[in-house]
Amino acid sequence: MKKLLAILTLAVMLFAFGCATAPAEPVNIAALKGPTGMGISYLMDDADKYNVELQDAPDVVVGKFVSGEIDIAAVPINLAATLYNKTEGDVVLLNLNTLGVLYILENGDTVQSLADLAGKTVYASGEGATPQFVLDYLLAENGLTDQVTVEYVGEHTALAAMVASGEAQIALLPEPFVSAAIIKNPETRVALDLNTAWEAASGTKLVMGVYIARRAFFDAHPDQVKAFLADYAASVEKVNTSADAAQKIADLGIVGSAAIAKAAVPRSYIVSITGDEMKSAASAVLNVLFTANPVSIGGKLPGDDLYAE
Repeated sequence: MKKLLAILTLAVMLFAFGCATAPAEPVNIAALKGPTGMGISYLMDDADKYNVELQDAPDVVVGKFVSGEIDIAAVPINLAATLYNKTEGDVVLLNLNTLGVLYILENGDTVQSLADLAGKTVYASGEGATPQFVLDYLLAENGLTDQVTVEYVGEHTALAAMVASGEAQIALLPEPFVSAAIIKNPETRVALDLNTAWEAASGTKLVMGVYIARRAFFDAHPDQVKAFLADYAASVEKVNTSADAAQKIADLGIVGSAAIAKAAVPRSYIVSITGDEMKSAASAVLNVLFTANPVSIGGKLPGDDLYAE
């Protein structure tokens, strides 16, 4: 009887130990190709902890996020607020992953400031999305709304080709399309960094991309959320400093080539900002966007519960 009891006790202990140490299911993450995907490059090496998929467009990410297929997703900041409003608060903002990636390019040397855009035509991509909201705000703040003609082109790639060919003399483009255009046409130059213009006009950082989590996942898996944030920050550090980062980004299909990645990384402001700094910068940008165009963030400002503690 004693032997049987000892065996049973050992079996229970082994079972309990096995349950306690059983590995968690990988976190399902969706990132976008381009700057917001660059930061996650090295984290993708750990397939035991993370199942990362790269998408071309935010709408695909949104569908999978809302359906519960994705636990954590990279989205533009205005889309994070829109999703928060549409899902009645079922979104938690984890970190800022990308600051401003928008630039005014010129085939020429006439534009040194926003004021120099007066009387000119600016070709732009991103109509109805963050690029348009940012440009509209900056033109309004600088008294240029009625002085600048903005012609929207459907796709970033199409506009980059127009810039490279010289068809578009002045254009608003995000990275990595900025670098792609300059590589194809070295005569093209970065005339304005809209990070600088935004900070001058608003007094806050230009936040572009963020990571969000489904609230149910955030509440149920705090350890995995903390691990993701730590691993992501380490990945960002490697992307910004490692010699092999450009090739890795290209090999993953995040951008078209290592040459483009190498040129784009320094202008992509890839970060991992959390806590109070995250909340301060994100809420300031959302306030600016709401004032300029409430529809851009889903009609109303999110509550404080949007921001992860």
